[in-house]
Amino acid sequence: MMGINDLIMNALPLPVLTIGPEQRVLHANAAAESFFEMSLRVMQRQKLSDFIPFGSPIMALVEDVRQRGSSVSEHRVDIGSPRLGAERIVDVFATPLGDDRGRVVVMLQERTIAYKMDRQLTHRGAARSITALGAMLAHEIKNPLSGIRGAAQLLEQSAAEDDRILTRLICDETDRIVKLVERMELFGEERPVERGPINVHGVLDHVKRLAQSGFARHIRFVENYDPSLPPVLANRDQLIQVVLNLVKNAAEAVGIDASDGEIILSTAFRTGVRLQVPGSQERLSLPIELAISDNGSGIPPELASDLFEPFVTTKVQGSGLGLALVAKIVGDHGGIVECDPAPRRTTFRILLPMHRANDGRGAEM
Repeated sequence: MMGINDLIMNALPLPVLTIGPEQRVLHANAAAESFFEMSLRVMQRQKLSDFIPFGSPIMALVEDVRQRGSSVSEHRVDIGSPRLGAERIVDVFATPLGDDRGRVVVMLQERTIAYKMDRQLTHRGAARSITALGAMLAHEIKNPLSGIRGAAQLLEQSAAEDDRILTRLICDETDRIVKLVERMELFGEERPVERGPINVHGVLDHVKRLAQSGFARHIRFVENYDPSLPPVLANRDQLIQVVLNLVKNAAEAVGIDASDGEIILSTAFRTGVRLQVPGSQERLSLPIELAISDNGSGIPPELASDLFEPFVTTKVQGSGLGLALVAKIVGDHGGIVECDPAPRRTTFRILLPMHRANDGRGAEM
């Protein structure tokens, strides 16, 4: 008869395996049986290496967890094979079972084709896909707009008071379009930027001061920092731009009328989070986490999967370029940006590589 633990495991929608010594499969839930297209009894007669492709980082990850005695996760791992399919991209989460028998629990989360497109094309490529459009707009629109604005200013000098309202509207709207085009031009920036060891707490404190003196003066800020956090490898101005954009969004989500508005700035060191570098077998460690949380109205579910797409926005007057630019900058730094759109606790989380000295050691604070 099936026990309560088995019932719980089989209720989970994600494949979960328990791996014992010598990579033996001790247990697998129903989702794992479906994922690998074999029964638990068949899997228990095999090793993990019998149905995971040769050389897969999952084997090394399981052994790493066993040696460390702590959890490790790895993103975008391809476990494709002739039997499983040409391309099966998964996120892998592994943790020790907490006993002295060396057992490790492995959970897989498959990335669908649509999700892979959202993450890889949006977070790294979508911004580049409108580079040519931004360059075209800069040339073909900014120059004519300058002429339109100049003509409106000339008309304003001889216009009646009522008509000046219209000429001022033309100037204001022209300025707004120019700012939009200038923001799009940023996507075309391919020049290398100077990067070095940056203290993320200095960046967060700078943005907090800007926010509290202006757009977020009515909101309470809470700091939850890891004081031992090492520096990140980043460009300070670009990192400020990213954090400022996210804090502005958080303040707008809270609203100007909220009496209990709160934004939480937090940092943490996350061991075991790695990302495969596109086009190579190298895996980049992303241990530095910055998170911005707010208790605002949240993100509509229908927009959650497309948040980082250009021109996707919930704001009436928004351009939908802010988060796309955040994704581009973070991606250019070799990091990832995620959103947890929970009601009354929306969190944007950035994972970045830390700075290392020339000898390969982590830089000192």
